[in-house]
Amino acid sequence: MDSAEIRSRFLRYFGDRGHQLVPSASLLLDDPTLLFVNAGMVPFKPYFLGEAPPPYPRATSVQKVVRTLDIEEVGKTTRHASFFQMAGNFSFGDYFKEGAIPLAWELLTAPVSDGGYGFPEERLWATVYEDDDEALDIWHRTVGLPLDRIQRRSAKDNYWSMGVPGPGGPCSEIYYDRGPDHGRDGGPEADEDRYLEVWNLVFMQDELSAVRSKTDFDIRQPLPAKNIDTGMGLERMATILQGVGNLYEIDTTRGILDRACELSGARYGAVEKDDIALRVVADHARTCVFLIGDGVIPGNEGRGYVLRRLMRRTIRMMRLLGAHEATMGELVDATVLTMAPQYPELNDEANRVRQIAVGEESAFLQTLRTGTTIFDTAAAAARASGNAALSGDQAFALHDTYGFPIDLTLEMAAEQGLSVDEDGFRRLMQQQRERAKADSRSRKSGVTATTAYRDILQAGGTTTFTGYDESVSESRVIGIVMDSETVPAARVGAHVEVVLDRTPFYAEAGGQLGDHGRLVSGDGAVVEIYDVQTPVPGLFIHRGEVVDGELVSGATVTSVVDAARRRAISRAHTATHMIHRAFRERLGDTATQMGSENAPGRLRFDFPNPTAVAPQILREVEQHVNEVLIDDLRVSAQTMTQDEARAMGAMALFGEKYGDRVRVVSVGDWAHELCGGTHAQRSGQLGVVTFLSEGSIGAGVRRVEALVGADAYQFLAKEHLLVSRLSELVKAPADQLVERVERTIASLKDAERDLAKFRSAELSASVDGIIGEGRDIGPIRLWDFVAPEGTNGGDLRELLLKLKARGHPRLPIIVMGAAVAEGKVSLIASASPQAIELGITANLVIQAALPSIDGRGGGKDDLAQGGGTNADGVEAALAAVEALIRERTGH
Repeated sequence: MDSAEIRSRFLRYFGDRGHQLVPSASLLLDDPTLLFVNAGMVPFKPYFLGEAPPPYPRATSVQKVVRTLDIEEVGKTTRHASFFQMAGNFSFGDYFKEGAIPLAWELLTAPVSDGGYGFPEERLWATVYEDDDEALDIWHRTVGLPLDRIQRRSAKDNYWSMGVPGPGGPCSEIYYDRGPDHGRDGGPEADEDRYLEVWNLVFMQDELSAVRSKTDFDIRQPLPAKNIDTGMGLERMATILQGVGNLYEIDTTRGILDRACELSGARYGAVEKDDIALRVVADHARTCVFLIGDGVIPGNEGRGYVLRRLMRRTIRMMRLLGAHEATMGELVDATVLTMAPQYPELNDEANRVRQIAVGEESAFLQTLRTGTTIFDTAAAAARASGNAALSGDQAFALHDTYGFPIDLTLEMAAEQGLSVDEDGFRRLMQQQRERAKADSRSRKSGVTATTAYRDILQAGGTTTFTGYDESVSESRVIGIVMDSETVPAARVGAHVEVVLDRTPFYAEAGGQLGDHGRLVSGDGAVVEIYDVQTPVPGLFIHRGEVVDGELVSGATVTSVVDAARRRAISRAHTATHMIHRAFRERLGDTATQMGSENAPGRLRFDFPNPTAVAPQILREVEQHVNEVLIDDLRVSAQTMTQDEARAMGAMALFGEKYGDRVRVVSVGDWAHELCGGTHAQRSGQLGVVTFLSEGSIGAGVRRVEALVGADAYQFLAKEHLLVSRLSELVKAPADQLVERVERTIASLKDAERDLAKFRSAELSASVDGIIGEGRDIGPIRLWDFVAPEGTNGGDLRELLLKLKARGHPRLPIIVMGAAVAEGKVSLIASASPQAIELGITANLVIQAALPSIDGRGGGKDDLAQGGGTNADGVEAALAAVEALIRERTGH
């Protein structure tokens, strides 16, 4: 019986018995206690707790579930999985034990022809909570199960909770006896490999206030009503009904596992190490597809980090299995093929899921190549020194410099019998975070003068912002700060932070840069303002330099904003709102602003999208925005409640905080957005908007940069002149320019290929003169050579391969080649199996040579490569290799 049939039988059985059929909820629910849905009852949790009235007295569902607590155990055993499906029937104050137990028994034992699963009654056992006489009596007297096949068990096995505060209760589990070939007699208490759990009936009656462990929890009170929550693992049931050994061999999972075998060349069942890797791939690939399908994007925190970790484990396992090309796209396709019969929506999401998976794999493969080489070198050095651990510094360098995740470092270290100084790593990570935060605060406030700011705030009150209505204002200086201290006055040349009672200067916020301008006092003091910040809420800090006279605290000044700069920034800010709206119209509501910067005549706009935005979409967005400019819509601002803002469709931005009353900026009746920034008065004042670029700034996040107004016009004018000049050079009209340039580039590539062929032939003809005869150093035959000037890395590798082919197959041979091209050094080394047995590997040889050329590199025992920038050190590098061999061989 295939998995789709097992699923449909379950739903049909309970649907026919008055249960509401409820589709699987998303894996992502708005529950602060859960990262993902981790049990079938989670979507019904409010009904069990009495927080909401249930819309039906009984329900049934097959719920997607993700659990990642035991992620390292996945694959090592055949029981653990990160994704599975939980079939369940639920009663909200309707039936209790007397209904749940007979319902489960009937479905399990009814003949297949009657819609049941056809289990032989004599192969089924039941367990009950240690003091649950009622459940035991129902099993024995109502169902007819013999007492010797009913076992009492403790809370460790037969009390259920979600592991967090919420509903819980005693449970009764149904087990299937697979027979003596699978273990010893004695029921589930004796052997849970032979006696396989197929269904858990939870008698939900308690509300737990604290859950410290499976057996240590507090019961706050009884639930408002006694409820039923049952869970039948669909994969576990498929294992039995399909007659296979474990959940990795059922129809859905095996389809993915088999595809992994095809892609890697591995054979399931041949080598235990490979079997573990294949099981990891089959499980994790399925989990990743469903997480991405439900809206998770790979990232460095929360759900995104879990997804990234699962994907990276999958990718690495495929590499260890022998797959050297990208495989995530194929694994996604295999998952969709096997799971779509149960979840048809996967067909609609397949392209998006595949794009995200392939993009993450592409980025990680580069990380993996670099990080693995560095890790192998560090691990080898640790073992050589007799140390069984990698230091926190080494783990941090792998993470910080090479992007190697700590969990992967831990896993790879464990595989090689090494430990990692995790405490040291965490300490360095925390220090880095603290430095980053301090640096960010310093950039924003100029100095860490919080105490001085608060003193000024207490003495003079907050700053009133008048910049929405004016760019020139009369103000009073209520504080001057220099070097983190308040001062009474500041002379010419001093860099100061000036606090005013009222100001037209906009302080940097919401992506809009702070204003520039001047403060001019009546007695001739002038301060050039080059930044405005609000390091303390309510206080505007005007950073600037005294360029004339002496500024005195308490003086009255005329505050003059650089109006031309402000207008250019305001145009950019209005353009950002319009671009935001246009992208949401084209890409959907998920294209919500995640960040922006509005500078004079220039903007950048960040938003989530799994792949690069198609050029056609970019052109459409740009065109639509410019059409709105032509319509010359009025730009207005209104203050209202958040509810009123939502009612008019105003967009709130990612990461921003808003009060009870908010300011909504509207471009006509087209774009409405919560915003505290300054804007143009009409859309036509923007003149023209042109996109400069679109690209990735992280997994699933795109950035568009654009120019506005005069800056956009000047850019387009330069582009026009450039096109005209190119047309003259290649003697082609503008509309044929791309085709002509493409032909020219193609001709150049053909010429380069011909030149490479000629150079390779020339090298081959002179190979004897380049590589020489080689020499013996003790038992090692060493060939070292420097290729002719200009030889590239590929040709150097060809020379090495030719030399390896000439070597005696049974001799310990080391080959070391070097080449210099355009001031850069390439190195390559190889070691024969006999040389490796003597303890001299290609990687050791390369590591010995690299310092002389200021280089980096590495590789495997038989082949390693590197490069550097010190061409004068090539001879010293070859000498270092010879010294290494002499040291290792004692010659």
